[in-house]
Amino acid sequence: MSLLRGFLLLTGFYLLGESLAFILDWPVSGGVVGMILMTLFLMVRGRVNKDLGMASQSLIAFLTMLIMPGVVGIYFLGEELAGQWLAIAGSLVAGTLLSVLTTLWLMARFMPTSQESPHD
Repeated sequence: MSLLRGFLLLTGFYLLGESLAFILDWPVSGGVVGMILMTLFLMVRGRVNKDLGMASQSLIAFLTMLIMPGVVGIYFLGEELAGQWLAIAGSLVAGTLLSVLTTLWLMARFMPTSQESPHD
């Protein structure tokens, strides 16, 4: 039942994001809007509940399958994107660099220092 509540929460934020993006006619994916709303909700709340954590953990195993439709879609848009290779390459490099830097910052921020004992 806990897993079901977690999926319901994820689906609720997704639908809320899709609804807002559609109603406000934003040029952003509804899934992205929902993810931002969920992040803000969790920041205000200050913690992730067990249900959401359990549902999220179970989705990590299927992450490659969740990304696959976007990759396949790019294959069929090859001719339309042919003149945009520089912008695409720049976006990929900048996005990768930013994600690596963010990961390093988060690790440095939340990993225990050598002075702290992890068993304290």
